[in-house]
Amino acid sequence: AHPPVEIWRRLVGPGCSSFAVLGPHLYTQEQIGEQEAISCYELKSGSAIWKHTYEARFWDSHAGAGPRSTPTLHHERVYALGATGILNVLDAQDGSLIWNVNAAADAGVELPGWGFASSPLVVNDAVIVAISGKLAAYDIHTGRPLWFGPEGGESYSSPHLFAIDGEEQVLMMNGKGVLSFRPSDGEILWEHATEGAQIVQPAQCADGDLLIDVGGAKGLERISLSHEADHWTIHEHWKSNRLKPNFNDFVIHKGHAYGFEGPALACLDLEDGQRKWKAGRYGGQILLLADQDLLIVLTEKGDLVLVEARPDHHEELARIPAIEGKTWNHPVLIGDHLVIRNTREMAAFRLALKE
Repeated sequence: AHPPVEIWRRLVGPGCSSFAVLGPHLYTQEQIGEQEAISCYELKSGSAIWKHTYEARFWDSHAGAGPRSTPTLHHERVYALGATGILNVLDAQDGSLIWNVNAAADAGVELPGWGFASSPLVVNDAVIVAISGKLAAYDIHTGRPLWFGPEGGESYSSPHLFAIDGEEQVLMMNGKGVLSFRPSDGEILWEHATEGAQIVQPAQCADGDLLIDVGGAKGLERISLSHEADHWTIHEHWKSNRLKPNFNDFVIHKGHAYGFEGPALACLDLEDGQRKWKAGRYGGQILLLADQDLLIVLTEKGDLVLVEARPDHHEELARIPAIEGKTWNHPVLIGDHLVIRNTREMAAFRLALKE
């Protein structure tokens, strides 16, 4: 009854980045000619505030040119990894450079087929990035290397912070499976083997169990962990090929996972791994409005779609064309502002609030 209202629309350089948000500002990454750029825009108008550029360019036939990662914001700083492996740390207010490193060179990792795609993770005084399947940690104040993880083959996942059984740890999906690292020194706490290059992030169920991609578009697995002294035990509950989020993300809501099975949207029961339904043609990316039992889908063709997040059946409530061209960038929701982009343009919409 009250569709999103467009607030602004602007051109943007190529890249797969989403937006990070701090107060009235949006931060993203894009390609400008032969330079990668970390850019700051105004949320209300889309006007450019500053851009930090440096010589770097990556292209592949799959996603085109530009950076693949989304910047990370922490304590008035922007942490951004480029597609060729350069890690920049900037002042969030004016874009001035604080320090940068060539993380790919430091880690001794060659550029993978689709570029480096990790969003940085800041934990205490360390920033951790995935250089393909290998983690690299740096001191956030100086850029001094702190530790490097083992080789992990090709991967396009990011390091992910979890608290499991009371212990803070960083999980990384790579060619070996899922590995857990102690953030302070990089010691491996536990590992669980899977197959194939990893792309999507693990997710945590309400009871603390983990839902992980088993690799190679083969589906999901639910595991739980416990530990005594220094020994971790992994409990495997089920594996299911009824939802295979190989490229697109998935969300967990009220005992079910919602994600993409190819271009279709599917719902999976977390109790037994059985699929409840599969319907529609979407692709793209997904946001959960948990308080309203709704999903916002930004399709890979640029449509915004509202779908009910309920396990008994699939119902699409509304759909509008929002942006033109192949759209693989993740949308963000800030209050009632929904901001989207692809490799050519970006736009902001105001969503109707309940009266």
